[in-house]
Amino acid sequence: MAFIVVEMTGAIVFMLKLAIPPPVKGHEGGITTNPLLTTARFDQRHPLTSTEPTMLASNRFGFHPVIRQRLSSIRRDFEPQVDIQTPASLSCMASAFKSSAEPVALDLGCKQRIPATMRRAYQVNQSRQRWKHKATSRADDNRYLRKELERLKRERDAYKKRAKQAEAQLGAHRPASLVPAMDRKVELVHVTLDLFVGARISFRAVSRVLGVLAAPLGLAKAPCPQTVINWVTRLSIARLQEAATVPKIPLSADPFANGFIWIVDISIALGSGKLLAVLALDARHYHWHASAPGLDHVRPLAVAVAESWTGDSVATVLKALIGTLGRPVALLKDGGCELAKAADDLGAEGLGTRCLDDLSHVAANLLKHQYVEHPQFATFLSACGHVSQHLKQSALACLAPPKTSTKARFMNLHRLVKWADQLLQHSPPGAARAGSALAKLRGALGRLPSCKSFIGLFQRDAETLLHCQEVLKVKGLSQQTSEQCHQIVEALPPSSPVRRGFEAWMNKHLSVASELGLDTLGLPISSDPIESLFGVTKQHSQGPIKDADRLAVYLPAFCGKLSQDDATRVLEISVAQQQEVMGSVSSLSKQRRQVLPNPGSLERLFEEDRHHHVALLAGSKNRSKSATISTLSNGYEVLQRACSAAVVDATIPLNSIAPATSTA
Repeated sequence: MAFIVVEMTGAIVFMLKLAIPPPVKGHEGGITTNPLLTTARFDQRHPLTSTEPTMLASNRFGFHPVIRQRLSSIRRDFEPQVDIQTPASLSCMASAFKSSAEPVALDLGCKQRIPATMRRAYQVNQSRQRWKHKATSRADDNRYLRKELERLKRERDAYKKRAKQAEAQLGAHRPASLVPAMDRKVELVHVTLDLFVGARISFRAVSRVLGVLAAPLGLAKAPCPQTVINWVTRLSIARLQEAATVPKIPLSADPFANGFIWIVDISIALGSGKLLAVLALDARHYHWHASAPGLDHVRPLAVAVAESWTGDSVATVLKALIGTLGRPVALLKDGGCELAKAADDLGAEGLGTRCLDDLSHVAANLLKHQYVEHPQFATFLSACGHVSQHLKQSALACLAPPKTSTKARFMNLHRLVKWADQLLQHSPPGAARAGSALAKLRGALGRLPSCKSFIGLFQRDAETLLHCQEVLKVKGLSQQTSEQCHQIVEALPPSSPVRRGFEAWMNKHLSVASELGLDTLGLPISSDPIESLFGVTKQHSQGPIKDADRLAVYLPAFCGKLSQDDATRVLEISVAQQQEVMGSVSSLSKQRRQVLPNPGSLERLFEEDRHHHVALLAGSKNRSKSATISTLSNGYEVLQRACSAAVVDATIPLNSIAPATSTA
């Protein structure tokens, strides 16, 4: 029996009992291996991981078969010595075991080599584990990035493909070269006129707006203010020329009229002159539109300027229009005596027509006749002025009265009365604490609280008339609207002069509507379009002083709807035609620049004042002109006699105008 003592780590040593059996017959030099033995090499078996290993055997080392034995632990401090110094080959161990009677101790050299090998193996194992962990994580990250990159590449390729398809489609419809937004001058003129007429901004503002939009619109240069003025002037001329070509649709009740209601009015003094304007409104307006008449629904017929207008001068202009455009269905006017006198003159010459009184002026006149002599009327106006002076320069400035015009005061007096009623409600009965807002308000009211009776009566009548105006202006005067207004005015006492006067006016004009066959459709009875026209035109006055001649040229431009055809007609008007109209117009601003810096040139103003004022009348250029105007009558017999007299006297055609009137 031989013993081999091996020291592995210096702490734990195992002893192996090796029994050398007798040789077995077989292959020479071979070793018969127990079936229970493993085939692993001896130096690859870890001595600490198995306490009862199987007997090791290997044909490579020349071991005889051995039996399995237990491994017993050897004391730590025991260090056996091995006589064999060179364990380089296991064949030496076989020769040492020739005599099995004596024990042999072998030192395989593991005391120095095995611990270092185990440390290196452990380090390699740990390094390998760390490397595996890093490699796994890196593989996961690389796999995600690789998938994302593939997805992005697919999407990029899809986007490129769609972009190429879109470019191909656009290239098929793309013009040869880019053109600006407004490639024609007529479009620029249309936009410029729309800014002035539609947006109602000044000439300089129009030029500035177009300058800002020059790049987006493809404009090399925006028109200057003077160019805008020239285009607006030519638009007015084109409007007047177009009025003669408007088709006439006479009413069946009055076949000899042109089917239009002429709205006539005179403005207040603007500089050294007054404006006379004549507009045409379709008598069947409420058949085509469900709203009150506006500037878009009227057409300019005449604009003239004079230092003062009388009945004869107004009648002269109306006769010239009748000779060119025919007799209107009715004349819609305010309560001015000049217009009434002109209507009487036309009637005396056989050119008379029906006269309609404007609803707003009728209501204002009714209130004026009722309250102008009221004992508290003057006190009320004085108290309103006192309140305005004390509130405008204080913290209560928001309570100041609204501004009202001294001319045609009763047209807007209801606003002042409504303000006074609301202001007095902020001062309830009772004492006010000293220094409070209520005490300051009462100190500024003055004698206004003593006018409560006047305020209550006036507001009652004014609100009733305003309610009736809302109905009649929007729907016109008809049987249905007259019944509604009768119900509204029942809020007034039956003996009220305001109620009786309004009902009389309504019954009179309802008979006119029945005569024209408009009692079911609605008769226009408001001159608000011409009032709005005057107000809009005054906003575009040049210079600190309003010039009637200059404003008269711009007035027709605001009438009617603006279209592309209007811009085309503006470009067709020559400079000579414009100079024919504007040549005699003297601007107050121009006169100021010429005279004020030059002393001794005052007589020049009076010489220039002898020129004729602007007079623009609708009509055609190719029309005969004569001072004789044939008479048109409503009756067939009168018409037959007039025609016979015209044949006998060999007069010119009916559509003639006076030569003294300049036409556009």
